[in-house]
Amino acid sequence: MWEVSSGQTPFNNYEHDYDLAMKIVNGMRPKIRTEIPSKYKELMMQCWDADPLKRPKAITLRKEFLKMHKEIYSDNVNEFNTLEYNNSSQISSSSLNLSSSSKLHSLSTSKLHQFENLPEPRNATEEEQEAFHSKPYNFEIPNNIIDLNSPKDQEELIKDLNRLELDK
Repeated sequence: MWEVSSGQTPFNNYEHDYDLAMKIVNGMRPKIRTEIPSKYKELMMQCWDADPLKRPKAITLRKEFLKMHKEIYSDNVNEFNTLEYNNSSQISSSSLNLSSSSKLHSLSTSKLHQFENLPEPRNATEEEQEAFHSKPYNFEIPNNIIDLNSPKDQEELIKDLNRLELDK
């Protein structure tokens, strides 16, 4: 459902390895696009439940999809006929961030991973989901910063620049 709504394969920016498997077991799910209809989003999130017994059955999905389809094409004013549906139809190939053909091939090729002793799957909290999707930043300050107010660093910089000029 996520792939249909986003036009991308899940976790296409991640290496498909043990670390990703552990994140998924610990509740990581792909980030949901904001412009998809809320009924579709709710159904997708139910399908992602860590407990298989809480996931909707195929017949339930079929019924819900048929209901959504009828709502889309009915004359009634509803969520699907308003801005939310219009936004979801704006997905274009330029916004899909399509991967290179080699990456697409590697993602579409089946692989069998043997991961042992995985913990019990669980659902992540909203805060944990946000943390999964936040980009990690390195706030470490390197020790080799040039201080242009220091006469010693100024001399070193001038020497380096002069050396570069001589090499040309």
